[in-house]
Amino acid sequence: MKDKFLKDQQRKLAIGAIDRRQFISSAMAAGVVLPTAMTMATQAFAGGHASVGGHVKIALGHGSTTDTLDPATFENGWSNMVGYMIRNHLTEVGSDGQLRGELAESYESSDGKTWIFHLRKGVEFHNGKSLTQDDVIASLQHHMGEESQSAAKGLLTAVESMSKEGSNSVKIVLKSPNADFPFIVSDYHLAICPESGGKITPEDGIGTGYMVLDRFDPGVVGTGTRNPNWWKPEGYFESAEVLSIIDPTARQTAVMNGDVHIIDRLAPNTVALMSKNPNLNIQQVTGTLHYTFPMRLNVEPFDNYDLRMALKLAIKRQELVDKILLGYGALGNDHPISTANRFHASDLSQREFDPERAAEHYKKSGHSGTIQLSASDAAFAGAVDAAQLIANSAKECGINVEVVREPKDGYWSNVWNLKGWCACYWGGRPTEDWMFSAAYTNDTEWNDTAWKGTDSSKRFNELVIAARAELDDAKRREMYVECQTLVSDDGGTICPMFANYINAMGKDIGFPDQTAANWNLDGGKAIERWWFNS
Repeated sequence: MKDKFLKDQQRKLAIGAIDRRQFISSAMAAGVVLPTAMTMATQAFAGGHASVGGHVKIALGHGSTTDTLDPATFENGWSNMVGYMIRNHLTEVGSDGQLRGELAESYESSDGKTWIFHLRKGVEFHNGKSLTQDDVIASLQHHMGEESQSAAKGLLTAVESMSKEGSNSVKIVLKSPNADFPFIVSDYHLAICPESGGKITPEDGIGTGYMVLDRFDPGVVGTGTRNPNWWKPEGYFESAEVLSIIDPTARQTAVMNGDVHIIDRLAPNTVALMSKNPNLNIQQVTGTLHYTFPMRLNVEPFDNYDLRMALKLAIKRQELVDKILLGYGALGNDHPISTANRFHASDLSQREFDPERAAEHYKKSGHSGTIQLSASDAAFAGAVDAAQLIANSAKECGINVEVVREPKDGYWSNVWNLKGWCACYWGGRPTEDWMFSAAYTNDTEWNDTAWKGTDSSKRFNELVIAARAELDDAKRREMYVECQTLVSDDGGTICPMFANYINAMGKDIGFPDQTAANWNLDGGKAIERWWFNS
């Protein structure tokens, strides 16, 4: 950890983010003696590899013409990265994967119920307005209340009150203790915007972020120029361009031709070929990214437990990992908690393809006829092929699945969270409570399986609340394991695989030795944290 810190400090010194005195002071604070610290400083200047400036172009396999600048509506990686480019949050996950303060310089709680966030001083919005307590309170209230349509509404239902604390802090009191609450306020929806009259107007694109927004063309491109009042030591590019290129081939061609510098979602079947390109680097990061096929319980026939179980048992998961991910991933077990999460249910039996049991459950369901499965590669690369593989294995069980190929544009607004069964992806979340609260509890707008009303879902919701307040890790583990079991058995989620993040970038792009895995491309903050090699 010390070596990584010192290397990062050397990089900052090399590009001018800190001066020589600051480097030597930080090195000595880390236990380096003065002569060695001075030598390291000289080495940093002699071997500086990063440069400040340049226009970076990033192409993402996300984006929709329905995207907006209101973080409450964010639903894909393109809008997320544009949001991270122009705005900040109370906390953030650093490149090292650890939670840290962002607009909150620090935070504290003695009981997990009352949290005090001490705001950073001297931070300004792009319009020159200084960051205040009112901005934080109004920004969070934007996602709260009965009339709110925010996708983060469920994350903040636990908030009982918010108020100013002293001259520069915000006190947030929860209805019950939540040891993970500082993680929650790092959610990409909960960006801090300038307040006026007790409300925010996020459509103006103003934030405190690294880039000032120049252009926002939904589902096409977002551009920005370096904020002259940027307040973090990180930050190297002079300007940035975030392009939406949904087609994998077009995206890969763009980075091979040098038309863009970075792309995400590199198709697994092209990794070997792309790796041979002398001008490219391939990055793989293991995190919580998982691919799902949610079945909505409020759409027939998915309200039937036996039919849901029949479909879960009718899937050849290893075949999907091998043929869709080409091995760049791991088996899923119909719940969203990965081995990267702290309380992963490692003892839960892995569900396998079982045609006999699938046929039994299907017969018991009483259903007959075709079951439609909507898919588009807008969900993830290979989603249509994955759906076809599911249809093929289901046929072996006597179940007729029809794959409906949906248009890429508008997929997230016209198909996902609406149609009975479709392909989807989730980036996952750093904590179990966050993941469950984002997509599985009965109060979240993103409960894309509409898993409500069953005895198991009621038990699940009770457990999530109880585990959130439990400070004993052993007891929390027991609760979260049961939560995963309930989702896997009764829920509408089919989660056959967890996928690695696979990205490609030009050799001229530099990035930290370790990058955050809470979202792809360093937690969605590559624009702020990466650089051009000199």
